[in-house]
Amino acid sequence: MLRTEILKNFEDQNQTTWDFVIIGGGATGLGTAIEAATRGYKTLLLEQSDFAKSTSSKSTKLVHGGVRYLAQGYVDLVREACKERGLLLQNAPHLTKNLSFVIPIYTWRDKLLYTVGLKFYDLLAGKLSLGKSVPISKSETIKRLPTIKKEGLKGGILYHDGQFDDSRLALNMAQTAIENGATVLNYAKVIKLKKDANGKLNGVIFQDTETGKEFETKTKVIVNATGVFADDINKMDHGTDDKTISPSQGVHIMIDKKFCPTDSAIMIPKTSDGRVLFAVPWHNKIILGTTDTPVKQESLEPKPTEQEINFILETARGYMNPAPTRKDILSVFAGLRPLAATKEGAKTKEVSRSHKIITSKSGLVSIIGGKWTTYRKMGEDVVEKAEEIMKVPHKKSNTEHLKIHGYRKDIDYKDPMYYYGTDKEKILELSKEIENGNEIISKEQNIIKAQIVWAVKKEMAINIEDFLSRRTRLLLLNQKEAVRIAPIVAEVMAKELGKDEVWQKNQIESFKNIAEIYHTHI
Repeated sequence: MLRTEILKNFEDQNQTTWDFVIIGGGATGLGTAIEAATRGYKTLLLEQSDFAKSTSSKSTKLVHGGVRYLAQGYVDLVREACKERGLLLQNAPHLTKNLSFVIPIYTWRDKLLYTVGLKFYDLLAGKLSLGKSVPISKSETIKRLPTIKKEGLKGGILYHDGQFDDSRLALNMAQTAIENGATVLNYAKVIKLKKDANGKLNGVIFQDTETGKEFETKTKVIVNATGVFADDINKMDHGTDDKTISPSQGVHIMIDKKFCPTDSAIMIPKTSDGRVLFAVPWHNKIILGTTDTPVKQESLEPKPTEQEINFILETARGYMNPAPTRKDILSVFAGLRPLAATKEGAKTKEVSRSHKIITSKSGLVSIIGGKWTTYRKMGEDVVEKAEEIMKVPHKKSNTEHLKIHGYRKDIDYKDPMYYYGTDKEKILELSKEIENGNEIISKEQNIIKAQIVWAVKKEMAINIEDFLSRRTRLLLLNQKEAVRIAPIVAEVMAKELGKDEVWQKNQIESFKNIAEIYHTHI
C-alpha cells in the first residue's frame, strides 16, 4: 500500500470502465468498496483527504447497538446494529473488544426502568449477544467504578457493548478492499462529475492533491459516500443547494485513567440536555463524551466550543470524584455526524441514526446518515441499489463473515502494538532492517521508528498528521506529546518519501496548526 504504487496501479487499470467509483473514504465508502469488490465488481474509491480523516476517526470508539435509541423507538435500527456489532467483533478481533458498561443508579425507579430496557437490548442481540445485562449492588458498582459519586448511590446496571479503534479499522478496511481487487486512493479529490448525452452519469474527474495532476475515469455507477460533505457532491450532480444532511457536532475530551481506574465504562443515561454521556477506557486513557450540537458549516477539522467542553466537565463532575478539570484534559476532539436532514427545529438527538439511500435522476447513488457499527450493512444496501441501476443480475453478499486485514484472535491488550494484528511481526522484522528501527520515540504509547516507515510503505501515510492522528492515535490521546515528537516523525517520513528539509519544516508547522485545535487552553 505504498501510495505511489496504488496510483500507478490505477493508471494501469484505467483503460476500461469501472463498475463502481465510490467517493468518500470513511466508514461508509470503505464498507461499500469491500462489498462491491468481494462481489467481483471493478471498484475504485477516491478520498479527498486521508482515510477516516473526518467523522470516521472522531467517534466515541464504540461498536454498539445504541441503548438510547431504544427509548426513541428505533427498534429495527437497534436490532440491525446489534447484529452488525456481533459480526464486527468476530471479523476484526484485533481492533474490537467486548466492553462492560455500568450505569450508576441513584433512584429505585431508574433501577427498574434500565433493568427492563437492557433486558430488551439483550433480546434484540440474540445469539450475537456479548453478555447478559444484570443489576448489581452498591458495593459491586463501587468495586467496578472506584471513583463514582457514592452519595445516594443505590447500585448499578451492568451491560455489554463493543469497543474499537475507528481509524485503524478504516485503514484495515482499505487494505481488505485492495486485497479483494479494489483500487483505493487517499488525497484524490473529485472535482467534476461527467454525464453522457442523456444526462446520465458516466465518469468523474479527480485531482491528486499531492501533485495537482488531474485524472478522468469512466464508470457505470457513482456512489456518494462523503458523509457531511454529501451535499457538495449532490450540487456537482444537479446544481442545487438542497440539503440532505444536517451535521451535528460531537465533542470528546481525553483524560488520565486515574479518573476512572477500571476496565469498565460508565454510561450516564440522561444528561441535562437529554443525551447520554460515556466515560470509556481506551488506549490506557479515558474518553469523556459526547455532545450533540447542530452546526451549519461542515469541516474536516471541526473545532470544539468552550460551551461543549464545559458541558462535558460539568456533567462528569456530578458523577466522578475526583472530577476532571480543564487542566486535566490531555486532548479534545470534535467530529461531525452526517445526520439525515429533518424538519427545522428538530433536535439532533432525536434524529434517527438509520441510513437512507437516495438516487438522483442522473443515477448518482447517495447514502446519508448511518453509524460506524452498521457500515457493512450500509455497503450491502448501496451495492444492491447500484445493481438495480446497472440492470445486472444480483450477486450475493460475501461480507458477513469476511475477516478484516490484520485478523488475529487472542489479543493481548497490554501489548502496545496489539492493534496491528498480524502485521505486528512484519513491523518488528522491518525494525531490524532500518537504522534505530526499534528506538522508542514516544514512551507515552510506546511508538517505535519502524512504525513510521511501515505507515509510509504499507499504510499510505503521506504526512505526519496521517501518522500521529490516524496510523497511531497519539494526537487524540495526548496533544502535547504528539507535538513533541512531530519533528522526529517528519524526519523519518522525509527520508522515506524523498522530501527535503523545507518539506519537514512545512509539515511541522502545518501539524502544529492542526494540533492547536486539539488543545484546550487553561
